[in-house]
Amino acid sequence: MRAFDQLVLRHQRGVLANCRHLSRSAADAEDLAQEVFVKAYFALARFEGRSSFRTWINRIKINHCLNHLKKKETRIFVDMEDEKLARVPGQQVEAEGERLEQARDQRRLIREVLDAMSDTLRIPLILRDYDKLSYQEIAEQLELKLSAVKMRIKRARETFRELYAIAERGGETTP
Repeated sequence: MRAFDQLVLRHQRGVLANCRHLSRSAADAEDLAQEVFVKAYFALARFEGRSSFRTWINRIKINHCLNHLKKKETRIFVDMEDEKLARVPGQQVEAEGERLEQARDQRRLIREVLDAMSDTLRIPLILRDYDKLSYQEIAEQLELKLSAVKMRIKRARETFRELYAIAERGGETTP
């Protein structure tokens, strides 16, 4: 490992400069140079020594940079701030991480609101909306009259909406 570190130190400036010239991009050059040394490290067992290490790493560098340029040719780059793109349906895609974070926040908010509700409202609401039980099944499960179940679910939904709106604004969900 130390020997390879020495080889990297000895050749990194030249590889970086050549990557910069080959790719015409200072931004890409550092990544390309690092990738060249990673490839060289994993291919070190195949280095036969018939040429100098410099010649061998240059061949890896050239092939890697040429492959990078070929891939880059097939890509189309657009300006993220382009006003026209914002109006094209399907072109603006919400970041997956952002969407997942919003969904996680919404589930947390729903859980907090449900936890803040009284059992007499929360339980029938969960049985109806999560478990998809009919009003009659809920009445049987909770040993209540059908009209009482309907009223509790109606009040539970109203309470849930109110508490959810308050929680969205950052308020306390305690009824």
